[in-house]
Amino acid sequence: MNISIILAAGEGTRMKSKHSKVLHRLMNKPMIKYVMDACDECNVDKKVIIAGKNKEDITELFKGTDLIIKEQKIGPEFPYGTGYAVSLALDEVSDKDTVLILTGDTPLIKGSTLRDFVNYHNDNDNVATVLTAVAKDPTDYGRIIKDEEGYFLKIVEHRDCTPEQLKIREYNSGLMVLKGKALKDAISRLDRDNDQGEMYLTDIFQIIREDGEKISTFLIEDEMEVHGINSKFQLSQAQEMLRQRINTKFMKEGVMMENPSNIYIEDSVKIGRDTTICSGAKITGDTTIGEDCLIVGDSTIDNSTIEDNVVIKSSVIESSYVGEGTDIGPFAHLRPKSKLSKGVHIGNFVEVKNSTVGEKTKAGHLAYIGDADLGENINIGCGAIFVNYDGVNKHRSKVEDGAFIGSNSNIVAPVNIGEKGFIAAGSTITKDVGSGDLSIERGQQANIQGWVKRRDERNSKK
Repeated sequence: MNISIILAAGEGTRMKSKHSKVLHRLMNKPMIKYVMDACDECNVDKKVIIAGKNKEDITELFKGTDLIIKEQKIGPEFPYGTGYAVSLALDEVSDKDTVLILTGDTPLIKGSTLRDFVNYHNDNDNVATVLTAVAKDPTDYGRIIKDEEGYFLKIVEHRDCTPEQLKIREYNSGLMVLKGKALKDAISRLDRDNDQGEMYLTDIFQIIREDGEKISTFLIEDEMEVHGINSKFQLSQAQEMLRQRINTKFMKEGVMMENPSNIYIEDSVKIGRDTTICSGAKITGDTTIGEDCLIVGDSTIDNSTIEDNVVIKSSVIESSYVGEGTDIGPFAHLRPKSKLSKGVHIGNFVEVKNSTVGEKTKAGHLAYIGDADLGENINIGCGAIFVNYDGVNKHRSKVEDGAFIGSNSNIVAPVNIGEKGFIAAGSTITKDVGSGDLSIERGQQANIQGWVKRRDERNSKK
């Protein structure tokens, strides 16, 4: 069985935050979730998280999963260190298990990397394998000490290194894979003979080596994958790298991007080929965008489905459905539960909320469509408002195919406007309108001749 132990108890003091380090978000997802997703790609059968004061929050985050969460308690009566943290999970480990140890603050690690790492360990029949990286400046990281022939000897933590050891650029990433029996035996023999008085997990390798067992290193190609996050600056760096990785993946799959450095797309999004995303777009959540779409300007799309051949210009779309061949914006807003059919036009400064809009219906500008069901081929004039709220409850209106809603009309719900019903401009409609009927609701116009001249004469005498 493959088991993963994820160390996630760190309070993140250097993050200068009251929140747990591993729950800080990158691209709107807690960093520990990226680590868990990578685990899923390398066929881990059982996952154990070592939590600390954040146990309740982590339990809530992974509610409904089969994760095992252990709490690392802190106090003078408890040991400190990563070795002690891992020991809390050993009752879940059998001698024949392959145990992958990860850290919850390395969200850039790829599932494919972990898969190659574990395969390398198994193919070489290693008792233990350490994932390493090379950096220009490995300050704060434990150094990989090897003999003259390049074989692994031990890991020395940065604070315990000699001046010569500090020159070594290959460092311990904190990720390792071991056979269950060797892990359990080595941890049982750890001591706290170091300047911090902690149980260093890395000391198990010297124990395993002294037992004559085989230990290897696995050098990662992309050093950035194992960068740990200990500050909000490093968090921002990781987010930028993750954003670039996601955008690169989409472009390799056939999505066109005008300026990838200024486009934000979360990894949960799906986008069809030959869709063009222009600078400033932000696409998040459970969003699916079809093929041959055009997303222009500072558009935001969240938790929505966009079918093929849709054009969206500088607009906001939330939890909505947009049918094929529809065009939206600029400066339109689809609020949750809006559903647009094929070929709809929603123009500038039009807002739609909790409404259905039929095929080829048009609302060109400055309109509000709220809690309404619109049929096909309807024209919504400039300034039209579906008045849906009476101060206590929301009400729905229905407009059937081919109707015409004149400019500056108020449709006061609940009303039904029949097929090809015609609402004259400036009308406030409070009653149903029959099919093919013209409805006019205005005050009678009165023209008072000579009124301006008399007003001016009156004002000149003051």
